[in-house]
This record gives sequence, structure tokens and C-alpha cells, in this order.
Amino acid sequence: MRHGSWLAGLVWLVLLLSQPGLAGDYQRYWPQIQSLFPQAQELGPASGDPPSAPVLGRNGVLGYVVLSNDVLKIPAYSGKPINALIGIDIHGVVRGIRIVEHEEPILLVGVTEEDLARYTGQYAGKHVSDSIRVGGTPAPGRPVIDAISGATITVMVINRVVNESIHRIAEARGLLRAGVEAPPAATRPLWQAHWQARQSDIVMLGTGLVVLLLILLFQDLLARHPTLLSRLRTGFLLYTVFFIGFHGMAQLSVVNVLTFVQALLHDFQWSSFLIDPMMFLLWSFVAVVVLLWGRGVYCGWLCPFGALQELLFRLGERLHMPHWELPQVIHERLWAIKYILLLALVGLSLQSLGQAEHLAEVEPFKTVFALHLAREWPYIAYVVALLGVGLVVRKAFCRYLCPLGAALTFPGRFRIFDWLRRRRECGRPCQICARECEVQAIRPTGEIIDNECHYCLDCQVNYWNPRVCPPLVEKERKRRLRERLGHAAKD
Repeated sequence: MRHGSWLAGLVWLVLLLSQPGLAGDYQRYWPQIQSLFPQAQELGPASGDPPSAPVLGRNGVLGYVVLSNDVLKIPAYSGKPINALIGIDIHGVVRGIRIVEHEEPILLVGVTEEDLARYTGQYAGKHVSDSIRVGGTPAPGRPVIDAISGATITVMVINRVVNESIHRIAEARGLLRAGVEAPPAATRPLWQAHWQARQSDIVMLGTGLVVLLLILLFQDLLARHPTLLSRLRTGFLLYTVFFIGFHGMAQLSVVNVLTFVQALLHDFQWSSFLIDPMMFLLWSFVAVVVLLWGRGVYCGWLCPFGALQELLFRLGERLHMPHWELPQVIHERLWAIKYILLLALVGLSLQSLGQAEHLAEVEPFKTVFALHLAREWPYIAYVVALLGVGLVVRKAFCRYLCPLGAALTFPGRFRIFDWLRRRRECGRPCQICARECEVQAIRPTGEIIDNECHYCLDCQVNYWNPRVCPPLVEKERKRRLRERLGHAAKD
């Protein structure tokens, strides 16, 4: 009988500890709870559906705390939910929230603790009957809070889980105002709301991608009109920098690749990737063009930082700045750096995605496009150094340091078509394209190095130019000679 009692007690203890949201779980966050309730002395047992724990003071219950993961788990930008500790007093007033668990790249590296505290502090004083919104015009019962610059998706997820949590706890604990019902729970997935909110951006992005697709499909025709192609390319690079980069903040990153790999290994959900429509559409387009044209289309046309480097290099040319091309043997050895960085990131992500995201700061994308240089000086100095080198060494970061470019070479190995035309004479003996290639992606023997090509189409312009391409020059010379001989025979 005694053994039976011990066994029953052990089973009860295991079940107790396995329950989410029990007092033991909340006790881990006692310092955060005390910051929300300075007069708190202890926690009562968690109970209810969803579970919440009463915060006890000298004179009784001060309020309740709830972990948002016990109410609603929405995958955020990282593919993992954000867990927030939320405090509500007995009058239904939100005392504040504390982010206690997350793997968001922008919060790990990018947003300062002060920025995060400033954002979460906006929830304090709101009532559980309110429907809190991010941005827009405030209305009775619908207060508005400001987002964190560069972290819009993360902020929207936090706001959804906070709203849902306070409304559910308010109903469970009877904290609603008299005669007021809690706002209805959102039934539409969060990603659908994001897509609807960004309809105009989606249309503009879709239009740009269609234009690029037409350029690729009719590249032979455009290459015969170099002035038109040059203007189209310059215009598209400006579109990439300012619309995709600065406005849309849709710079793809190796962090996206690591997150996707982690999702495949653990808990894959399409909603994690649909939550940002711009990124989803870009990645979908890139997945297709990498298989059809190779990774060069992204690196040469759709990467905002790559486009920024290209435009700055052209500016340097106009200012008659010197430009350097490294010897081919050194140039090819430096390619290895980006692959080493990629391997390090993948290996580190298998242990800790958060640590990998810190190393991924080798990409300056977040500093430039997500945070608009609003960061500590070392990050800004790093960006300035990269762009400064890029003024004299064309797209130096892309060629030697970019782990995303390295990652895209692997699916690029399965490229279906070979769209870039070559002649037997390329490299034997003609070296025109090899000398003019902006990223030194053509070997002296004439072969295009697909893993390094940025698909600028300069070599195709030369291919179709009868005044530049030696075989065409020779063909044109013979044609004119025949014409002269024909005219001479008639005379």
C-alpha cells in the first residue's frame, strides 16, 4: 500500500510539472514579475484555461501574469513563437509585458534593449477590453502603439499574441468592464492580414519581377540594343535599392536560409514564411530563376546591397576614381572566404540559431536596409568600409564575403538551361569578354564561371556586337569586301 501511495504521488508530481504555465514556470520570471508588480510578495498557483498565476501582495491579489505561449503560439520571422510575460492588475489594466523567450534575428542583433523596452512599455496602461493596434488612427477602445523600425513583422506578431492573451485572461478572470465584451478573437491567420496590408507593395514588387522576367526572356534581343539594355539595367538597379531595399526592407539574407533549414529539420509551417509577403515572393521568384538561369540573376539584379555597390562603383568611374582588379589567381583564392563563412554559419546554426545570427552580421544588410544605419558605430563603420572598398573593387563584398551568394550556388548547380551564348573563339584567342567582365567571372580560356557570374549581360552585348566581337568583325569585313568586289565587277 505504501509503495502504491509513493507511485501515485510520483505520477501526480510528474503530471504537475509537465503542465504548462504552473507556478514553477512563472517563478523563473520572478524578477520580471516584480518589475510589473513592485509590491508583489509571492505567486499563487496557476489555474484556469488558459492558465494564469495570481500575483499576491500584502493585502491580497494584485493581479495576474500569463505567458503568451500558454495562450497562442504564432511563428514569427524566425519560425519560432515569441513568448511574452504579461501582467494585468485586478482592474483589468495591463501593467506591462516582458519578452522572455524568442529567436528573432532583429531582436537578437539589431534592436537595442532600449528600443525593445520603449516598444513594450507602450502596452502599460491599456485595458484588457481594448483592441490594441500597431499604427493607424486611434479610436475609442482601439488605442494605437508605434512599431519598432525594421522589425515590423516581429512587432505585429507580438501585438497579436498580447491582444489574444489579455482578452482570454480577462474573460477567464472576470476583468472586463461592466457590460463590455472582449473583442472577438482574430480568426484570420496573421500572414493574411500582412498580405492585405501590403497590397500596393505586392503589386509593385510583382510588376518589377515581371519586368525582370521579360528582360531575361528577351535578353538576346535587348543585347543587340546596348543603350536600351544599359538604361533598363540602371533603372532596375535603382528600383532594387530603393524599393526592394529601403522601402520594402526585403533584402534576402543567409539568415533566411538557416531558418528554412531549421524549419525543415524541426517544425515546418508555411505560415512562418508567408508572414512577410515581400520576402516570400522574392524567395519564390529566386527559387525559380536559380533553376532556370542560375544564381547570377539574384546577385546581379535583385540584391539591394549588390545593386548599391554597383551603382556606387559606377559613380566612382564617373568621378575618375581608380579601380583595381586583383590578379586572377588571388581573385579565385578569395572566393573561398564566402564558402568558409557559409559552412561556419550552417554548423553553428545546428547548435544555436541565435549564435549563428550574430555571426551572420558579416552581412551588412540589416544595418543598411532594416535599420537605416541607426546602429552602434562599429556596424556603421563596417558598412562604410565595405562600400568604400566597393568604390575601387567592383562588388568586393559580393565576390568574396557574401555567404548568401555562396548558398545560392548550390541550387544553381541544377540549372536547367544555358542562356549565355559563347563562340568557339571565346578565349581562343579572344579575351574581350574576360577583360570586361565586371566580376571577373570569365576564365582566360573563355568559360563563364556560373558560380560567380552576376548575369550583367555585358558579354552578351559583346556577343551580338558586329563592331566588337572578332568573329562578327571578321564576318562583316568579308561581307564588305564581297560588296566592293561585286561593285568593281559591275563597273
